[in-house]
Amino acid sequence: MTDANAHHKLDVRDLGVADYRAVLALQQQLQEQRRAGRIANTALLVEHPAVITLGARQSANKLLLSADELARRGIEVVRIRRGGGATAHNPGQLVFYPILHLQALGLGVSEYVRTLETVGIELLQDLGVAGERRRGFPGLWVGPRKIASVGVRVSRFVTYHGMAVNIQNDLRIFEAMVPCGLDGVEMTSVRKETGQTFHIARIKERLATLLARHFDREEQ
Repeated sequence: MTDANAHHKLDVRDLGVADYRAVLALQQQLQEQRRAGRIANTALLVEHPAVITLGARQSANKLLLSADELARRGIEVVRIRRGGGATAHNPGQLVFYPILHLQALGLGVSEYVRTLETVGIELLQDLGVAGERRRGFPGLWVGPRKIASVGVRVSRFVTYHGMAVNIQNDLRIFEAMVPCGLDGVEMTSVRKETGQTFHIARIKERLATLLARHFDREEQ
């Protein structure tokens, strides 16, 4: 029998650059393990090759290019079951997927999403960018420009999917879709806002620290 009290440390795993479908399968595997109490709360840090994911809200899944043109550009399209609409991932964007037992942490879903946004705000602040929330629009913004997207799913108290922060990725991928179904939204990145290039490995170290600060707590 696993000692539940031993599972109050957050296990942060750096997956480097990894295929979206493979990481999704890993999340689902870890989710089952976390639900069964076989692993600690876990967070995956990753960059993905170019991919557009389509969420559960069909009206927010708006592609602007044909399947053939997307394939020609090397952009994969994957339908998934998280909340929200279409999002895009590519190298230079930092994605983190927490696999957390919310009930054990004493967190509700809304509080969890706000905590993810807080982690993103603190990370951006460290990089010289003032990210902020906009009421009714999950994710983070710099003025009218969107810099981070949030899309989560919770199944029997355990989370998967998560948050993507544009650090220094090629923003042209967003020209292929309407981000989160919001027409007219301009996407931005830390590099676009600051003119600086960053070491992703160092940013991951800082992100791991922030995630531990907010989610590495004694279970209830």
